[in-house]
Amino acid sequence: MAGSKHKSKIGGQALIEGIMMRGVYKSAMAVRLPDKTIDVEEWDTQSGKKRLKVLRLPFIRGIFNFIDSLVSGYRCLMKSAEKSGMDLEMDEEPTKFEKWLDDKFGDNIVKIVTYIGAALGVILALVLFMYLPALIVKGINSVADVGIFRSLIEGIIKIIVFIIYLWLTSKLSDIARVYKYHGAEHKTIACFEAGEELTVENIKKQSRFHPRCGTSFIIIVLIISILVFSVVTWSSLLIRVLLKLLLLPVVVGISYEIIMLAGRYDNIVTRIISFPGLMLQRLTTNEPDDDQIEVAIEAIKPCIPQNLEDDRW
Repeated sequence: MAGSKHKSKIGGQALIEGIMMRGVYKSAMAVRLPDKTIDVEEWDTQSGKKRLKVLRLPFIRGIFNFIDSLVSGYRCLMKSAEKSGMDLEMDEEPTKFEKWLDDKFGDNIVKIVTYIGAALGVILALVLFMYLPALIVKGINSVADVGIFRSLIEGIIKIIVFIIYLWLTSKLSDIARVYKYHGAEHKTIACFEAGEELTVENIKKQSRFHPRCGTSFIIIVLIISILVFSVVTWSSLLIRVLLKLLLLPVVVGISYEIIMLAGRYDNIVTRIISFPGLMLQRLTTNEPDDDQIEVAIEAIKPCIPQNLEDDRW
């Protein structure tokens, strides 16, 4: 493994006291347990299996991979919270309502709360990034006609909301710690791509910024949405939001192909594409400590295939 420089397909996600890595054939989740040991869970990567040809076509594959990543990422996030002992830290005397829920639903209460949390997250995202920017633009347009610039202004507002959201969350101590694991994930992948041995010392030297980061993907989605949503009617905010939801797979598909190009090549064009996301990673990644890097190493090791050629972009 050491000494072989290449652009890897391995990606990851920061978790609660842990990291999930996703390779071509294997995925793994490493979590620092309350007793300070590292728990590692492995499973087969869905993308490593044979798929229908249509799901491997450009643009289509992006939609499929995006949904797959969201589902597996959320599942791992919930598992990491349980394994890391977060539920024990938050353990308090249950209220009457909590006791009633426990009596009614028993062990299923965790699943129910998880689904409710996911639903509320989706609703919040729709309000912040779909409805609110359109509402603000409509208010601006009622005062001064901005004409063809409405979609551009809406897109700029979405980007501003996204940056403010990232900045606010980065100030929370628990999230700031997750962002350290995010930095450990990036630095470990960079170390592997540089062909260096996966040691704490080697990983520390790497950059915590990576062009294939989810933060970079989201900012590309927001930029591409300005172009795609420019064809959507402004006659009704509700209809506009619904049409934007229908066109969201198109935006995701285009953005996925762009982020793949940025991850595969290193030239002036891809650097320009990657620049906004790399700047935002200053908010979503922090320099990790040795313990967090150790977790990242354990997460990536099962994901490295025996034949490195299978892992090249």
